[in-house]
Amino acid sequence: MNAPVYPSRPIQQLPDQLISQIAAGEVIERPSAVVKELLENALDAGATQITVRLEQGGVKRIAVTDNGRGIAHDEMPLALARHATSKIASLSDLENVITLGFRGEALASIASVAQLTLTSRTADAAHAWEINGSPIGGIPQNAKPSSGATGTMIDVQDLYFNTPARRKFLKSEQTEFGHCAEVVRRIALARPDVQFSLSHNGKTVDHWNVSEIAKRSAHILGDEFANARLALEEIAGPLRLHGYVGLPTAARLRADAQYFYVNGRFVRDKLLAHAVRAAYEDVLHGDRYPSYVLRLDLDPALVDVNVHPSKIEVRFRDSRAVHQFVFHSINRALAQTSATAFGSAPAPVPAASSAMPWIREQQQIAFGAHLSSVPGVSQTMANYGALFKMDTGAAPFAGLQVRDSGSAPAIDATERQQDEFPLGFALAQLHGIFVLAQNAAGLVLVDMHAAHERILYEQFKNALDEDTVQVQPLLIPVTFHADPVEVGTTEENQATLRALGFDIGALSPTTLAVRAIPALLKNADIQTLARDVLRDLREFGGSRVLVERRNEMLGTLACHTAVRANRVLTVLEMNALLRQMEATERADQCNHGRPTWVQLALSDLDRLFLRGQ
Repeated sequence: MNAPVYPSRPIQQLPDQLISQIAAGEVIERPSAVVKELLENALDAGATQITVRLEQGGVKRIAVTDNGRGIAHDEMPLALARHATSKIASLSDLENVITLGFRGEALASIASVAQLTLTSRTADAAHAWEINGSPIGGIPQNAKPSSGATGTMIDVQDLYFNTPARRKFLKSEQTEFGHCAEVVRRIALARPDVQFSLSHNGKTVDHWNVSEIAKRSAHILGDEFANARLALEEIAGPLRLHGYVGLPTAARLRADAQYFYVNGRFVRDKLLAHAVRAAYEDVLHGDRYPSYVLRLDLDPALVDVNVHPSKIEVRFRDSRAVHQFVFHSINRALAQTSATAFGSAPAPVPAASSAMPWIREQQQIAFGAHLSSVPGVSQTMANYGALFKMDTGAAPFAGLQVRDSGSAPAIDATERQQDEFPLGFALAQLHGIFVLAQNAAGLVLVDMHAAHERILYEQFKNALDEDTVQVQPLLIPVTFHADPVEVGTTEENQATLRALGFDIGALSPTTLAVRAIPALLKNADIQTLARDVLRDLREFGGSRVLVERRNEMLGTLACHTAVRANRVLTVLEMNALLRQMEATERADQCNHGRPTWVQLALSDLDRLFLRGQ
């Protein structure tokens, strides 16, 4: 095959118009990118009301009007010039960016591939001024008088009229409009204090008045999210994470309801996405995706936003600290249960020794058989019964009157007890699978296997967490070929590797040797495990591999150990299960993400029987 022949040309300076069109190729990928840049400029100008009008998916027209500060008429030609901005003036400003825009490229790039009209008026101006498109021959045009209120309107028409090849890559009108609408939603979620209006082909599509984030997120993500979300507010040093995370039961088939903001800027960041995914790993079922609206605020000096032309990626100065903060914040939020939300405090854990004999029997057999050989766990097992101990001299449910009325016992409970025990009291067992209970709100239906599985899983984890990571030395070190990045990661993270239970060192510039691993994972593929740990250390500053592998094993153990269908439980055993659910983190879902219980309110039951109709 012959090598391509390139034309021989002298080195020369590219004209400004071509430079702007090259820049536009990076920044203005499609109509939605124009919408994003114009909305960010409007917010940087202090706008509290923004209107977006689109025609033909934004290809024919994009008009963004705001009530911000406006641009002085003598600065309007400069606003269309490349690398002209009021937002930064030095390297120090670039390292402490607090605005959404800062490069001074957007308007010049847009004007190079579309017909652009800029109309603006400042508060002290007698009238508005207007200027058209890119400068002809590089000479800025003068602004001319126009009409308009205080603020700015940018009218972009016939996108890519002078670059037809780019236009061919655009999708259908509805597809392009969908991308534009999504950009507006992202920015509207970040700024509930601003009024937004969106229209397409003359019809209003969305309108959001000024509100709080709770109402704005419910409006944009829908009632399903609004009715199944947890508020989150965490602060650690210079880091603050706040917003809402969706309950696992409201997870979606697509990752189309995930909004993460860093200092108000929507981002798609690999490190943050991994932290969120790790926090959900214990409660999310299969390939479903969680929903969330989260904002991370931190000192601008601690994050670099000048990483990607579209500014959708960021780089943190201390990525490991950010990852751990986000992970633990969301993990704590998800550890709450809806059961405890009904009452003032979690209920005490009852004695399995008297009320649930099958818990003690199965836990001691299964847990001991699987893990007693692991160093450090045998001592934990010796004390494991303490997790289920209570004063056997006292009645397990003081004040609870059990009256036998045939196969379905009736429970008398005071209002105080209903508050103390939010999941209520057992009434009966259904088909050997479900526990029916009555609480202050109505009827509770519990999947006893799923609930017991979660209880066992959390108790197994807690028992292991009481020990430090036990190390299993290898009789013969496992060696493997490593690239320079893996070798460097190993040398830079020796303290972290030791804390995780690994002894990994370089034998040569291209060879790593694994001399010890966590005892709990002694049967794992050692080379694959080591590579996974090093990859996590490199990408996220820490490793979840050990925890993930351990939890996978404990989850399987809990599933096989949990009480099976058709096991007949006494009323005391059923009530003990309810009390342990109330005292167990993440008890709303089993280890596979399925719900463990549902609530039917009295109003729901009334509707079923048409009462009051």
